Amino acid sequence: MKILVTDGMDKTALEQLKANGHEVVEQFYAPEELGAALKEFDAVVVRSATKVRANHIDEAKGGRLKLVIRGGVGVDNIDVKYAEENGITVKNTPRASSNSVAELAMGHMFSCARFLSIAGHTMREGKWEKKAYGKGFELGGKTLGIIGFGRIGQALGRMAKGIGMEVIAQDIFHVPGIEEQMGMKYVELDELLERSDFISLHTPSLNGVKLICKENIDKMKDGVVFINTSRGDNVNEDDLLEALNSGKVRAAGLDVYADEPATNAALYSHANVSCTPHIGAATKEAQKRIGAEIVDIIENFGK
Repeated sequence: MKILVTDGMDKTALEQLKANGHEVVEQFYAPEELGAALKEFDAVVVRSATKVRANHIDEAKGGRLKLVIRGGVGVDNIDVKYAEENGITVKNTPRASSNSVAELAMGHMFSCARFLSIAGHTMREGKWEKKAYGKGFELGGKTLGIIGFGRIGQALGRMAKGIGMEVIAQDIFHVPGIEEQMGMKYVELDELLERSDFISLHTPSLNGVKLICKENIDKMKDGVVFINTSRGDNVNEDDLLEALNSGKVRAAGLDVYADEPATNAALYSHANVSCTPHIGAATKEAQKRIGAEIVDIIENFGK
């Protein structure tokens, strides 16, 4: 196969593909150039930077393209249905990055509870604000509400249980036996919003629906901590910023944003926001697992 890799890939996996006889081209294409380029390839491997939309698929018609692989969990940067209607298979690597994203969410929870982000920032400014940041709290004994209880949500739930948190979850799908296995329970969204000390969002893109908005924030506990490592467009950033300013939301840990690179400086520079630039899956271990899954998908394609 002739394979285009647009957003980077684990070097070991790249070498494996080449050793298996495939021609691999590493090149990023601007959106207006992507469609024509895709005609020349049997498969394309993307991460989050490249978006494969209907117009690209239309431009690629009559060419070689038959497989699109998203190195990661979400496939909202690909028009999946349109691709499949046009005979193009779409795959992703849903298992590879679960632990990495869950660990980052947990890291943001600790950062929000103990002022790690802002305290470190002020120390680099030569300040010693022990009194201001000596009023943190422990995660143990608190209730974590996880919205979207797939692989990442479950991984985070296990970590949270390990440090003594109570875990509740909301999802449209209920995994059989998971409540007994993990000692947690599924609840309706309103109950989760009302009971949780921490709320972590792990849903796919909801096509413009702002799950975290003023209406739902008003249902949350005063002083709740909100974490988002899923998709930025699931959150009304203006409503979240208002809640941070009022204290309704004590702190937020954010890895994803409505616009990326992030443009809402008032939000990401807020003193009570722990922020990272969409690095949830960006660990060496996750990238190796993603690469291995991509190789497996390609070698088994059509079998």
